[in-house]
Amino acid sequence: MSARRRPSRTSTPYLGYRFGDAGSPFGSYFDAEMAPLAPHVVEALHTGPQPAPLFTPLEEAGSLLVGDQEPVETGYALGTDGSMCVAVHTPMPEVTPAMWDWWFSWHGDDTRKYKLWHPRAHVFAQWADDGTHSGPRSYIGRTSFVDEYIGSTLTRAAISFVPPARLGLGESLLADPARATAICARIGLSGHPLDAGHLLHHVRRTAGGSEMRSRFWIGGRYAAPRTRIGALNRPLPSFVGRMAARTAQDAADLLVHCAQEMAHLAAFLPRIHEEFGREV
Repeated sequence: MSARRRPSRTSTPYLGYRFGDAGSPFGSYFDAEMAPLAPHVVEALHTGPQPAPLFTPLEEAGSLLVGDQEPVETGYALGTDGSMCVAVHTPMPEVTPAMWDWWFSWHGDDTRKYKLWHPRAHVFAQWADDGTHSGPRSYIGRTSFVDEYIGSTLTRAAISFVPPARLGLGESLLADPARATAICARIGLSGHPLDAGHLLHHVRRTAGGSEMRSRFWIGGRYAAPRTRIGALNRPLPSFVGRMAARTAQDAADLLVHCAQEMAHLAAFLPRIHEEFGREV
C-alpha cells in the first residue's frame, strides 16, 4: 500500500459543477435534481430512534449475509455509550453488485466523479496514496479523503476500505460478484487522528436488479484514536469524547444522506458503468 498523504485541496472546494466541470468525459451524468426520499425512508424518519437490540451489532455483522430481512432495514438507534447505528435499504432496479465494486474503485480519483453521486452534498474526493491500482475491487486497502455535507455540517472524512473479513463477513458468500458484494470501511476524520466508526454496504441480487443494505456503526465504543482498530481499553481525550457522542439528529442526517446518494447514483449507474466500466 502506498504511503498516506494529507488531502491537497489546491483550490477552494465548492458544491455542484462550475468552471467547465460539465465538459469532463462523464459530465453529462451530473444532475442537480434529486428524487424525493422514498416512502420507507420518510416513515423511518417519522418513527425516530428505535430500540438498539433491533439492529445487528458490529460484532455480528456477518449475519447480514445470511437469512432474509433484519427487524429494521431502514432506521436508526442510539446507544447509551453515545454511539449510533444507522440502517438504510435501497432498491436498485437494473443494477448489479459488480457495478458497485467498479464504482468504488473508479470514482475516488476525481472530485467531479464524486459529485455525480450526491450533487447537493459532495464537495471533494482524493485518494490518500499516489499508487497505481487496477481491478474491480482495487479500492480495498486504500483510503479515500472526502469532504461532504451530512445535513448542514461539512464533514472531512477518511474512508479506509478493508476486506469484508475484517468485519467478520464470510467471503465465500461474496465470491461471485454477480450475486453479491460487500463494501466495508473504517470511517475516520481526515484532519484528526480519529476513527469514528465502521460502514458496510451489502449489495445482493434481486429479481429486478439488486438491493443495497447499508449499515453504519459510529461514535461511542466504535470510535478510537487511529493508532489501532477495535474497542477502546482506555478513555478517549475529552475533545474526542465530545466528537464521538452522536445525537438523534446526527443519525437522521446520515440516514437521509445515505438514502439520497445511493438512490441517486443507482438511477444512472448502469449507464455510466456501460460507458466507463473498462477504466478500472
